[in-house]
Amino acid sequence: MSAHGGGKAILAAFAANMGIAIAKFIGWALSGSASMLAEAIHSVADSGNQLLLMLGGRKARRSADREHPFGYGRERYVYAFVVAIILFSVGGVFSVYEGIDKLTHPHELENVWLPVVILLIAIGLESFSLRTAMAESNQIRERGQSWASFVRRAKAPELPVVLLEDVAALTGLVLALLGVGLTAITGDAVFDAIGTLCIGALLILVAIVLGIETKSLLVGEGATEADFDRIVAAIEGGPEVEKLIHVKTLYVGPEELLVAGKIGLPEDISVADAARDIDAVEARIREAVPAARIIFLEPDVYRSPTEQAPPTETFILKSSD
Repeated sequence: MSAHGGGKAILAAFAANMGIAIAKFIGWALSGSASMLAEAIHSVADSGNQLLLMLGGRKARRSADREHPFGYGRERYVYAFVVAIILFSVGGVFSVYEGIDKLTHPHELENVWLPVVILLIAIGLESFSLRTAMAESNQIRERGQSWASFVRRAKAPELPVVLLEDVAALTGLVLALLGVGLTAITGDAVFDAIGTLCIGALLILVAIVLGIETKSLLVGEGATEADFDRIVAAIEGGPEVEKLIHVKTLYVGPEELLVAGKIGLPEDISVADAARDIDAVEARIREAVPAARIIFLEPDVYRSPTEQAPPTETFILKSSD
């Protein structure tokens, strides 16, 4: 998986979640804490999510073929969307169910010190995982870009998924610690149940955010505003193009941008000159936006809106893989 795919962040999150899940299950078995059980299920779901993200990255590397001429890059979006569904159902809905059950059937916690110790250790491990994800994200996050904007605008889904999962995990651990701690202090198990409900609500919220963002990527997103401006500047930045008539962009994969446009060239140039000019424009586009790997430029003769278009139009299609 490429650096943009957040390979280190995914591995760090997987290792942390597996260790934490085992410890939480032990803590739940010895204490009976509903918050610990909810957090254990949350960690198991997160571990499975990291495996799915790695699987999606592996499948996305397959070469383009006749059935999928633009490759399999969007496989990563599909698996990220599945992660959102799992986080919603296995993590969030189960935690809400467990919290409601403990509210209606409360019971006293045993060995309270054990889940507290486990939760404190888990907070340390999750902090390490979040720090790793943030370090990788900073390599591609634009200067001055907020974290909320990064999650919304990132075309590679793995890092936003891991970031949101880690933030949710840390917040959930704090909620679980509060629930267990208040239950131990007051002797009222309702606080443990409320902590479980809060964890479930948090996971459902994160899952909804992830689902909305990955759905947008699956449907198809164009270049960011900054990259679009760079593409336009690259097309218009040479002597070859008289007028940029229109241009459209589409991400066919997290790191592969399709650019299609119509450009106005001088009316009296030859086909060979037109091809050479298009090659020059393509080179400028790729230099400005390296992700623009698939470029289709259609040469045309620019006509002002007041000019009458001819009844038929013949054009040359120049493509580059």
